[in-house]
Amino acid sequence: MKLSFVEIASPVGLLKLVANDHALVAVLWENENPNRVRLAEWVEQPDHPILIKAKNQLEEYFIGTRKQFDLPLEFEGTEFQKKVWQALLTIPYSETRSYQQIAAQIGSIKAVRAVGAANGKNPISIIAPCHRVVGANGKLVGFAGGLKNKEILLSLESNSSC
Repeated sequence: MKLSFVEIASPVGLLKLVANDHALVAVLWENENPNRVRLAEWVEQPDHPILIKAKNQLEEYFIGTRKQFDLPLEFEGTEFQKKVWQALLTIPYSETRSYQQIAAQIGSIKAVRAVGAANGKNPISIIAPCHRVVGANGKLVGFAGGLKNKEILLSLESNSSC
């Protein structure tokens, strides 16, 4: 199955949005490691309805008028990864969680490192808010988009007036 994509400019650089016929499958970074998220072949399709909706919602998020996304999502990964990524979707806007808290939430308290690895493979960045996961000491650690972008996203959320 071919995937469709569109690129959008954002405060954290150029983002590539990728969808199949019925769901968003990835939000990729400008300097994405090509091995982080493996996807089928894709073609540019700026008129794809899911990509239009995702683009509009991300633009609203970046200007501070959207706290929650309302998009069909489809995660491709192991069952453990999918559990972690679903847990990311429960982190409220402008709040953070530690890897340990996510591990406890999914019932795998000793799997903190595995949670970190799954978080790093999150294919739907920003929308499945892996940027809201921090170290146990509250420090910013590991982020596919780079720590500067993680800081920008968390700052944007903490300064939002919506």
